[in-house]
Amino acid sequence: MSQQQTSDRGRATRVSHGWGEALVAVLAGLVAMVVTAALGLWAAGAADLPGGAFWPVVAAVVVMAAGGCVELSGDAGLIAGTNADLTVLPLSVTLAGALVIAAGFLRPLRHRAVAGGRELAGWAARLAVLWVLALIGLSLLARHSFDIPLGEGTIADIGDLLDASPTVGFRADIPITLVFGLLWLAGLLFLALLVSRKAPLPARLVRFQESVRPAAFAMVVLLLAYVVLGLVVALVVAATRGHVTETFAVILLGLPNLVWLALTLGLGATWEGRADGPFGLPMPQVLDSVLRTPEDSTLNLSTLTDYDGRYWWLLVAAAVLLLGAAFVMAVRSPARMRPWQHAVHMAVALTLTVLMICLVVQISAHVGLSLLGLGDLGGDLAGVVTLRPHLWSALGLAVVWGLVTGFLGSLLASRVRRRGEV
Repeated sequence: MSQQQTSDRGRATRVSHGWGEALVAVLAGLVAMVVTAALGLWAAGAADLPGGAFWPVVAAVVVMAAGGCVELSGDAGLIAGTNADLTVLPLSVTLAGALVIAAGFLRPLRHRAVAGGRELAGWAARLAVLWVLALIGLSLLARHSFDIPLGEGTIADIGDLLDASPTVGFRADIPITLVFGLLWLAGLLFLALLVSRKAPLPARLVRFQESVRPAAFAMVVLLLAYVVLGLVVALVVAATRGHVTETFAVILLGLPNLVWLALTLGLGATWEGRADGPFGLPMPQVLDSVLRTPEDSTLNLSTLTDYDGRYWWLLVAAAVLLLGAAFVMAVRSPARMRPWQHAVHMAVALTLTVLMICLVVQISAHVGLSLLGLGDLGGDLAGVVTLRPHLWSALGLAVVWGLVTGFLGSLLASRVRRRGEV
């Protein structure tokens, strides 16, 4: 075979992952997110929303799941006003799309040791262009407005007198959605390259895979293990205690939100929050009970076990699963690596993972109606749900847990046959 033919074959191999495969990957990820969001919202009762709002709400949920921005707005006449804001990531929808898109991104790259930086950048750029088009279409669909009934009594009389007909609507902010949506995609593709042992890296980065890839893979295994464990618990609860549709709404919209929150609680982290007013978010009853107070409440293992002593099992689950993740990391690492190096790698990886959880799980939601600018009228017209972490203490605990479990995991893996030089 001539050198020219070899060159042509190599060039054909490099460009084999082109626009067609990129389109399949993006469409598959988009379908996974839309189906997950639609089923979750249907289970939550959103199919009964008036004015054909179901599909715009589905689009809005997918936009938020991809890191986009959905703005809430309101109007209530000349001297009345409504205000609303919502910051929450439906992580079940995010996870569904992330797994499918990552698989589509990695599939054409398998069975290769090294790839050029320009080749990887071109492949990612094709996905990014198609993802931008998908986000634009979703953002145009994600807009609707709702009338807020005033009910009966004094508030209704005031509303009639002042011709205040409150409405709340939502719409996707397209520029912000495109920026954060692209950042979401870039982070996803970068993480996929880090985690996959079969994905090629540029030659200059190959030397980093010994320390980075095992730790990244262990953290992904840890997060997915929590999701699987939470899914099993949720299905058992649905089968034994009823509330099947509500449970499936939680599974399809916010299961990672809950189980990754449980991971940080098991580490000893503390969160603050409040749930006030007529509305809430999909969450177990115990969380709603802890947070439903006039002022901010503290959420940690102590406050949870005041309601139910079985929540101490979160500590046991965190210890067992973290040790398992450390063992997986050590087994996938080169045999020459020292226990203290495993401890440091585990501490860094777990700290970054907890930081990610603290950023994506926090919640801020508020709806209110005011007259003459005098704040919320309260009653059935106002509500607030917040949840935010004590960040620095959570990161400090992650460092300690990572050092301890990383060292112990290395000792457990010392008798297992492991890889030598990469």
